[in-house]
Amino acid sequence: MSRTGAEAGPGAVAKVRRPGPGWRGWVGALPLLAFFALVFGVPAVVLVAGAFTAQGRPSLANLAQSLQGGYLTAMLGSVRLSAVVALLGAVLGTFLAHAVVTSRSTMLREAVLTASGVLANFGGVPLAFFWIATLGNSGVVSGLVGLPSGSLYTFWGLVVVYLYFSVPLMVLAMAPALDGLRPQWREAAASSGATSWHYWRFVALPVLAPAMLGGVVLLFGGAFSAYATANAMVGTVVPLVTLKIASALTGDVLVGYENIALALSLDMVVVAGLVMAIYLPLQRRTSRWLH
Repeated sequence: MSRTGAEAGPGAVAKVRRPGPGWRGWVGALPLLAFFALVFGVPAVVLVAGAFTAQGRPSLANLAQSLQGGYLTAMLGSVRLSAVVALLGAVLGTFLAHAVVTSRSTMLREAVLTASGVLANFGGVPLAFFWIATLGNSGVVSGLVGLPSGSLYTFWGLVVVYLYFSVPLMVLAMAPALDGLRPQWREAAASSGATSWHYWRFVALPVLAPAMLGGVVLLFGGAFSAYATANAMVGTVVPLVTLKIASALTGDVLVGYENIALALSLDMVVVAGLVMAIYLPLQRRTSRWLH
């Protein structure tokens, strides 16, 4: 018997050291790391370098100009559009998700969730064409309901179009959270004399609040980064930062403003980073409550 075993005694449990992954684990991850470095690292370096370069020298002029005049108006327009879409989509999506979750029809639940998964990823030019053909100036439905000419190509028309994929996305985000509400919680609240309002106010809503706020942030990010649908529908009628970036990169209006477009892109990255900084802690808190 070794000295270690004699000192440990008969009731001791031997500790077994498991070897770590070592260099073999890193070798296996090298293709993935190289892919991320190529796809995300190189564009990020080019973006930051171009945003802080003016006339071949390091400068903050591009960032300063990206927060002035029409560029600032476009940024604020994108934030306003995204906030309205996020709030309306969160309310409508939550009510729809609750109706689906509490429905006794399994077929209805599966159909709505499947359709939500499809519609949440339906965007771009096809979505714009769908709405233009339906509610545009010469649309099929616009003449029947007497829709004013050009009403689709406005800020609120764009909000309605964005809700087409935002509401299904909120349904997908809220359905698991609503499924996590235990029936025992409602029964315990009822046995304590609480009304339905008290149950939702003091039990259900505090549990669902992180998921709802996370959904709002998710919808905000989706609307904030959308480009193709707005470009095909409104063009320059509604000022949006994504449209300004495209114009600066392609030189449709002014030539030589590529670095300002990179500065606008950096502004969007900062906003997206703030969005993710809010979203991730909320998701972790939701998972702790519902598991």
